[in-house]
Order: sequence, then C-alpha cells, then structure tokens
Amino acid sequence: MKVSVNNIEAQLGNTGIILYIADNDGVHVGKLRIGQATVEWCRGRTRMGNGRHISMRDFIDRHLETL
Repeated sequence: MKVSVNNIEAQLGNTGIILYIADNDGVHVGKLRIGQATVEWCRGRTRMGNGRHISMRDFIDRHLETL
C-alpha cells in the first residue's frame, strides 16, 4: 500500500490532510481526507465532498479505541 501526503499542517485547516492511496502495484485506490470534524473516504475517482463521511468522534470511537 502506498500513501502520498498532499498537505501537512500542524493545525488542521479547512481542507485538512488529504492522503492519496494506491495499491501495491501503484494503482490509485482512493483518497482519505482527515479534517477538523470529519473523516472522508473517496473511493476511486470520486471528488472530495462526494465521498463517505464519518464524524471524527465516531471514527475514534469505532476504529481507534480497539488499538
């Protein structure tokens, strides 16, 4: 899995951080945007804003507390 970082800031701005995700063969899989209040997954060539959204609190409660 290859991850490219588009924009990194100490404080999350309005756009947040966008990670471009590719599989082991370098084929684009999607984008993951981590914002101040939401996490958004855009599969394939879906534009930002049209992906699947989850609130940051729900993401932490569902996914990170099991680690």
